[in-house]
Amino acid sequence: MDKILEGLVSSSHPLSLKRVIVRKVVESAEHWLDEAQCEAMFDLTTRLILEGQDPFQRQVGHQVLEAYARYHRPEFESFFNKTFVLGLLQQGYHSLDRKDVAILDYIHNGLKLIMSCPSVLDLFSLLQVEVLRMVCERPEPQLCARLSDLLTDFVQCIPKGKLSITFCQQLVRTIGHFQCVSTQEKELREYVSQVTKVSNLLQNIWKAEPSTLLPSLQEVFASISSTDTSFEPSVALASLVQHIPLQMITVLIRSLTTDPNVKDASMTQALCRMIDWLSWPLAQHVDTWVIALLKGLAAVQKFTILIDVTLLKIELVFNRLWFPLVRPGALAVLSHMLLSFQHSPEAFHLIVPHVVSLVHSFKSDGLPSSTAFLVQLTELIHCMMYHYSGFPDLYEPILEAIKDFPKPSEEKIKLILSQSAWTSQSNSLASCLSRLSGKSETGKTGLINLGNTCYMNSVIQALFMATDFRRQVLSLNLNGCNSLMKKLQHLFAFLAHTQREAYAPRVFFEASRPPWFTPRSQQDCSEYLRFLLDRLHEEEKILKVQSSYKPSESLGCNETSLQEVASKAAVLAESPCTSDGEKTLIEKMFGGKLRTHICCLNCRSTSQKVEAFTDLSLAFCPSSSVENLSFQDPASSPSTQDGGLMQASVPGPSEEPGVYNPATAAFVCDSAMNERMLGSPSDEFCCTENACVPSESSTILVNKDVPQKPGGGSTPSVTDLLNYFLAPEILTGDNQYYCENCASLQNAEKTMQITEEPEYLILTLLRFSYDQKYHVRRKILDNVSLPLVLELPVKRTTSFSSLSESWSIDVDFTDISENLAKKLKPSGTEETCCSRLVPYLLSSVVVHSGISSESGHYYSYARNITGTESSYQMCHQSETLALASSQSHFLERNSPSAVIEQDLENKEMSKEWFLFNDSRVTFTSFQSVQKITSRFPKDTAYVLLYKKQNSTNGLSGNSSTSGLWVNGDPPLQKELMDAITKDNKLYLQEQELNARARALQAASASCSFRPNGFDDNDPPGSCGPTGGGGGGGFNTVGRLVF
Repeated sequence: MDKILEGLVSSSHPLSLKRVIVRKVVESAEHWLDEAQCEAMFDLTTRLILEGQDPFQRQVGHQVLEAYARYHRPEFESFFNKTFVLGLLQQGYHSLDRKDVAILDYIHNGLKLIMSCPSVLDLFSLLQVEVLRMVCERPEPQLCARLSDLLTDFVQCIPKGKLSITFCQQLVRTIGHFQCVSTQEKELREYVSQVTKVSNLLQNIWKAEPSTLLPSLQEVFASISSTDTSFEPSVALASLVQHIPLQMITVLIRSLTTDPNVKDASMTQALCRMIDWLSWPLAQHVDTWVIALLKGLAAVQKFTILIDVTLLKIELVFNRLWFPLVRPGALAVLSHMLLSFQHSPEAFHLIVPHVVSLVHSFKSDGLPSSTAFLVQLTELIHCMMYHYSGFPDLYEPILEAIKDFPKPSEEKIKLILSQSAWTSQSNSLASCLSRLSGKSETGKTGLINLGNTCYMNSVIQALFMATDFRRQVLSLNLNGCNSLMKKLQHLFAFLAHTQREAYAPRVFFEASRPPWFTPRSQQDCSEYLRFLLDRLHEEEKILKVQSSYKPSESLGCNETSLQEVASKAAVLAESPCTSDGEKTLIEKMFGGKLRTHICCLNCRSTSQKVEAFTDLSLAFCPSSSVENLSFQDPASSPSTQDGGLMQASVPGPSEEPGVYNPATAAFVCDSAMNERMLGSPSDEFCCTENACVPSESSTILVNKDVPQKPGGGSTPSVTDLLNYFLAPEILTGDNQYYCENCASLQNAEKTMQITEEPEYLILTLLRFSYDQKYHVRRKILDNVSLPLVLELPVKRTTSFSSLSESWSIDVDFTDISENLAKKLKPSGTEETCCSRLVPYLLSSVVVHSGISSESGHYYSYARNITGTESSYQMCHQSETLALASSQSHFLERNSPSAVIEQDLENKEMSKEWFLFNDSRVTFTSFQSVQKITSRFPKDTAYVLLYKKQNSTNGLSGNSSTSGLWVNGDPPLQKELMDAITKDNKLYLQEQELNARARALQAASASCSFRPNGFDDNDPPGSCGPTGGGGGGGFNTVGRLVF
């Protein structure tokens, strides 16, 4: 039969005919053959397998050998004996070299065929010796991979006892000799697959015999720390790192860094080669080990090694950022190397020339992963440019390239730098291990920066912390409505109830962003706040009209004619709104009223007008005149006449030079308006020059030669700016008032009074002045003291015939965008002013960090204050308060609020204030709020929210809802609760999946192993043998790095 088969495979017959005959030969294996015939058949099939001239011959050899060995097992056992196998391994087969992979494959298949025979034990003993010899001969990757396959299937062939340690050490050395000279994708794939098989074999041995692990690692370190220039260890050693238990990291690194036998030159070589391992595409935890070694060396103050390695390898690490498979690890190592290298800009300047091209490349591909990577990279770059300032020629192109990405605050940069230095206590080994992400200890949720959206995040957090406003928003029934208020309600609900550390407000950002705001560029948070409140206000008015127009339909109906709705809303806006039921939520919460009174200095005729506002814009007053701003109490005013009626104290023409005229000062030429009028179109956000207006019953006498500059010896307070806002203004020159009585332009005195106070008082400090020389908006960096308690002077006006709380006044809401001084109508109504001081408590502060309105960073300080909370109750909370030392002219030392402030100074209030910095939320104190500008000169308070005290929330319709209104937020609508529940479940699933992945990784690298390797239940892309991503783990094979 062997002669027939030999003649057949070498004949020229058609392949189909040969296959039919071969099938007959295989079937004949069932028949009896004597020992000589069997041996002849085994000889022939072995020759076909090992020396076959084509795949068909080798295939025939395998088929026939397996068939005859199955039916004639004793004969095959006699043939495949110890002597035969030893000859193959030591001498080869005829012309076939002993190191040919075909021989190992043949032996592998032979072991499978006699696995149940007793003689296989002799073969196992033989192979335990031979595989050690083979490994010591440093086989090529392909042969070593085939040997690993054999030993994985037949673990009985792995050397035992002390020989197992030697085998592992020699296998490590063999991996260190691996090389791949090809650059073709197919060959690269094959090479990585071969190395992975060998490293997996080592992992299995470490699991089965834990005593082999430490000697193996010592051999790894010996290889990479060698200073022999004639030998360069292979980067394939990186494949072993993922199998080293992370629990050993601290002990091993400490042992290495403190071993006196390890010379600095060897440690430098080892660290450099470990950094080279970042090029290995499938290695996990390489960055963790590299950073741990860097931190370990810093802990023992081996700074020379750190400096040498950083300067030598920083460019290589940066270049690895181009390759997706190794980018995360490379970025982690790059960040640590740069941030810890704080004594010189040398390392950073080595990579500066390469930054712009990298940024432009990743910006152009538009991938989400690229954008997320660039956000991290730009934060690192900003930290380095901040630390090594003074190189504008180097940094200008970089700043231009990364201008569209968020810039961290100065506080954050300083924190990062302080924690990353080699001498930092936080630079410890334990900090390099990853931890579960979750909500901060504050229990508050951050807002993810979507690309220069800190202006929105800071405002939203301030509004969210306005407790009464938040509760009203959450209690609204907006089902079926797709309004902006609905989106704000959704955002507030997630901030209050999500389990995530930070929430991404993408939907709300797209809905609330003003049309003229360029995406991904820095904007004015005050302008955004005004636009947001105005949108919410106008939207609610339209929805109310829709509701009244078609009461049977939902608020979100679209069938109502938009023209009819708009016209009806306009009529509603023009009519005076006195009852709370007719007001929008924005009016109830943030709306106040200003009464403007103008008196012609020629004929003494007066005009007045009442306008609504949602915020007051406070300009900086000249420091020399601050102490002269004094408002007389109505009860003690010398202008008070019999009957208690208040008359304006208007100076005559001869007194005019002695009255301070803020209009002519013009020391701030800003584009922010004094007061935002509710109901005005959104395109009228353009602002007029700031003019500060006085109390009607007050006269401000100042030196007319006062220099008109901000700043001075003492720190101004918000109260000083408010005094300046309410100071009298003399309208002269180009700003003269057109008097209808005189029918000509005349000098006039203009006063402004707050006649109705809001629940939440929003104050914007006008910090951005226009430089006419350079045509840019510059920032006023003056520090401003923030009083915790502010008393707002409110003068409610009533008709002469009635002194009741219901007051009537000639109000004209039309033409509110016209020149106020020329549109006011004369009014002969006799009125009385009931003046009182309304106490407010500071609720939140939005801080701008930077020197320009077009750049910088916003973050906010805030605390919870409810409408029913007494000012005096605040005295018993615990926190150290540093209040302004300068005395307020509104706050007399014997006033109740002054007592409160004095009391608060002596109390300690822990964990009441929060710092919201995009995704990060931390506890802070009011003392930190007060000292922010003195500590960081570019960080200044910009927008302030004060909450009116000693009052209810003013919304009687909802005050009886439930106890939740007093002690917590109202219950959420089912739609909102379902959305939050769904997202929280998704978050928990994500956390569980991550935890399982980490547990599997730890188990796979631990000493207790699973005999069958990895479970079939490994999560996709986690810690299975393929390293994530499924299959071979290559998603971008063409971008492998070696």
